[in-house]
Amino acid sequence: MLKVENMAFSYRRNEYLLNKVDFEITPGGVYGLLGKNGSGKSTLLYLMTGLMFPQIGSITLNGIPTRKRTPDMLSNIYLLPEEFDLPEVSAETYVKNNAQFYPNFSREQFDSYLQIFELPSIKKLSQYSMGQKKKFIVSFALATNVPLLFMDEPTNGMDIPSKSQFRKAIALSMNDERSIIISTHQVRDLESMIDRVLLLHDNSMALNESIVDIARKLEFVHTTSKDDLQGCIYSTFTPDGFVGVRPNVNDVDTTVDLETLFNAIMANSQLIKQLFV
Repeated sequence: MLKVENMAFSYRRNEYLLNKVDFEITPGGVYGLLGKNGSGKSTLLYLMTGLMFPQIGSITLNGIPTRKRTPDMLSNIYLLPEEFDLPEVSAETYVKNNAQFYPNFSREQFDSYLQIFELPSIKKLSQYSMGQKKKFIVSFALATNVPLLFMDEPTNGMDIPSKSQFRKAIALSMNDERSIIISTHQVRDLESMIDRVLLLHDNSMALNESIVDIARKLEFVHTTSKDDLQGCIYSTFTPDGFVGVRPNVNDVDTTVDLETLFNAIMANSQLIKQLFV
């Protein structure tokens, strides 16, 4: 279990990017880490993986501070950053050089993910396009079978068919022992996969709830009539009509609309927080 307790971090003295952040990552789920640009999503990933250190509070993995980055810890986590490059080596050489650090790496799974992404065979990884490089490194990351996999904007650079392939690969890679934490601002790409929402806003965690609990507490409205928006905390007009969200006082079963939820929290975070107390 990864635990973040009373954590605060700042790049500038007395100006916290993240403040009083508390949450846990438990096995067996896909976590969607959401927030506006500059809200601290990438920073939080680096903090959780021990590449950066909090000024206040603690971040531990199975009771050990992640900042220690012990060999055992490093063999059980993998961070896929938003920006990266691949060396001028073959796929075979890359796997040979890097898979050895992950005891549960599966070459069979790696090859199956490459097939899902329909990646062509090439002599050197540097010959791939940016989108192809992203699909290669996602395939490698999934095949490590680490219990904690962190991904920062993994669908950036992917076209529409590739995003569908990505969702398929994630679904095939999941099991009860693994958690995947995905930082993204493209909520539509991941809406059907996310089990729990972590949403950063105003320097703290504005929402930390499962999709099941969100659907239980909130009703998402899609309508062509403005009259149907009565009681909505947030609503807006779209090309398809009106969308809104309101307290689920009548126990209505609706599908969670992450984009509408995100916008509602940006507009009225305190009111939505109160619904989950």
